[in-house]
Amino acid sequence: MQYCTLGEKQASRIVMGCMRIADKSVQQVEEVIVEALQTGVNTFDHADIYGGGDSERIFGVAIRDLKIPRKQYVLQTKCGIRRLERGSYYDFSKEHIISSVEGSLKRLNTEYIDVLLLHRPDTLMEAEEVAEAFATLRADGKVLAFGVSNASASQMQLLEEAGIEIVANQIQFSLGHTAPIDAGFNVNMYNDAGVARAGDALEYARRRKIALQAWSPLQYGKIAGTFLDNERYPALNGELYRLAEMYNCSPSAVALAWVLRHPAFAQVITGTTSPEHMKQLCKATEITLSREEWYTLYLSAGKKLP
Repeated sequence: MQYCTLGEKQASRIVMGCMRIADKSVQQVEEVIVEALQTGVNTFDHADIYGGGDSERIFGVAIRDLKIPRKQYVLQTKCGIRRLERGSYYDFSKEHIISSVEGSLKRLNTEYIDVLLLHRPDTLMEAEEVAEAFATLRADGKVLAFGVSNASASQMQLLEEAGIEIVANQIQFSLGHTAPIDAGFNVNMYNDAGVARAGDALEYARRRKIALQAWSPLQYGKIAGTFLDNERYPALNGELYRLAEMYNCSPSAVALAWVLRHPAFAQVITGTTSPEHMKQLCKATEITLSREEWYTLYLSAGKKLP
């Protein structure tokens, strides 16, 4: 397993995403946690809204029962989304951030969170108020480091100018969702791919040494589904299977290796709740794709270079 610096700890480049564990039993969650740790995965990604809080709660019970020493794993969670009957809204107020963390600490059965991310941008955000909340949480020892998710370069810069050190930005990136890099290939072009949908988040993160975390690394849309074995992606799956045979791994591991091959992406967030699939995915860190292989996969996903 490969590791990267995330805040004050060394974090695994493969991260176990915990969004889907809310409907699992404690025993099932314990099994995937054990498999993750045995394969070198020491980082677990949460959000206060996952499963209405049940994902954090079940994880907290499982990790307590397993008696895993706290220093052996990295806990990351997110806050800022509030649910309504007719939808959701964002709340980056100092009061809400602090109360959200208090709730997560209780559910996760921990005294501190390693990394707290703001969960999507809030256009009503007062950066100074966020900075006050973060300073309070750090001073109280409840959060060690801070970051964002789905944030643009200018949104990150606004927070940094308020005195916040951002250690990570979690954005969607995969062979089926290449928005963060498409515009970089199509600078000064009159085509759809030239639209900077990620707002220079990738380039800004590289300049500022902010770890990019890729969520939904096997999806082709936010909730559309996976591109693996999907008839919409015959050429891509042909290449994934060819390389999987070459590297003696699963096609999904090749897909994750493609993400990790990009210098900006420090980590990938996996959503699996299967111990066996977790083991397969971890082989991604043993693969270093060549430039030719990386670009061949990009083109086989239906992309074009100018």
